[in-house]
Amino acid sequence: MTHSTTSDQAKQLIGLLWRHAMPPQPGGRGPKQTVSVDAVVTAAVALADRDGYEKVSIRTVAAELGLKPMSLYTYVPSKDALAVLMVDAVADEDAPIPGAVPVRDRMAAIATQVRAELISHPWLLEVPPWRLVLGPGRMRRYERQLGAIDGIGLSDVAMDRVIAVLSEFATGNARMAIAATRSTAELSDAQWWEQHGPLLTQAMPVAQFPLSTRVGAAAGEHYQAPADPDGAFAFGLAALLDGILDECRATPTAGDM
Repeated sequence: MTHSTTSDQAKQLIGLLWRHAMPPQPGGRGPKQTVSVDAVVTAAVALADRDGYEKVSIRTVAAELGLKPMSLYTYVPSKDALAVLMVDAVADEDAPIPGAVPVRDRMAAIATQVRAELISHPWLLEVPPWRLVLGPGRMRRYERQLGAIDGIGLSDVAMDRVIAVLSEFATGNARMAIAATRSTAELSDAQWWEQHGPLLTQAMPVAQFPLSTRVGAAAGEHYQAPADPDGAFAFGLAALLDGILDECRATPTAGDM
């Protein structure tokens, strides 16, 4: 692929993402569009929510809209481009973070929103996040997240780090929560342990794993499941926020926490 080709693709993608902010382009040659790019993206998100990301294709999205597959290329050039538009559209659904609440609650909202979005749209975990082109939805989210922690005594780079750490922690926990939900739909945790627990007890030499046996038994009794993603999220988030706020208090310019 030549540099000019990739440059043209980048220009097309930026134009699609920022289509509502950029001046309208003169109509090109080809069949007249019967739906909007917004409608295409909405249909693709609904399809991914219902059937999974692997079911999303130019053909299946076209079928959702009652269009011929080739006609969808007049809206989006590829599934990869469509995925970027889908991610940006979902990011635009975030609710504002109230500025009047304590900063700890504002930071908690950043992580909680990231986690809730992934649990609502599990297919997002299948879209590679690295080098996703920024659109208005993701930029508005970033602006809201920055606004939630602006003025608390962090440098600009530290503010970006805080958002990254909270988002990455929430993403990892959401992955576990989604896996737990899918597993429970097939077999309850109690049923799973009834099958595997006795066999594991027979196979595992307890003397080699004394701590694992003791702690695992206590945790399993407490969780009544292999793990507790919700509890781990609450515990981990509290610890993260404590550390971040301690860092802010150690800074002379930190505001009132």
